[in-house]
Amino acid sequence: MNRNDVEILYDKETIRSKVKELAEQISRDYEGKDLLLVGILKGAFVFMADLIREIDIPVELDFMDVSSYGMSTVSSGEVRILKDLDYSIKDRDVLVVEDIIDTGLTLKYIKELLLKREPRSVKTCCLLDKPERRKVDINADYVGFVIPDEFIVGYGIDYAEKYRNIPEICILKPSVYQK
Repeated sequence: MNRNDVEILYDKETIRSKVKELAEQISRDYEGKDLLLVGILKGAFVFMADLIREIDIPVELDFMDVSSYGMSTVSSGEVRILKDLDYSIKDRDVLVVEDIIDTGLTLKYIKELLLKREPRSVKTCCLLDKPERRKVDINADYVGFVIPDEFIVGYGIDYAEKYRNIPEICILKPSVYQK
């Protein structure tokens, strides 16, 4: 990984402030409810870890691993479940935590799948929203940042499994992925 491959979009302090703001809103909205956070692996794990440390109500965690990109920079449109939930969500309040909404295909698929399992509610929280790329009608209930149509890495988000460990949210320079 070369730090010259990226341009910082959001620094650590800006991210920390936004995560705290989202956590405060979620804590208010779910006060007294049976909240289960469902993190979408791998991209959302850093965001979710920081988010749960700021939420000040009881929460439980579970994870799903889904794939629609593989090693590409473009979503295939086909969503595959690689790891499903470990727990039942029947009669639970579920908050899906996602790193980025791009085409919306993955989040729409996950939400529809979870709704079939009879939860009390299913809402979504994404760190990054890229509305210019949307192919389906879906929006997150909680959004950190609305971003331009750029390829993003860092803060858990990867390109070909690299760059996740950059602590900022960065734009990956096209010269890296257009080789």
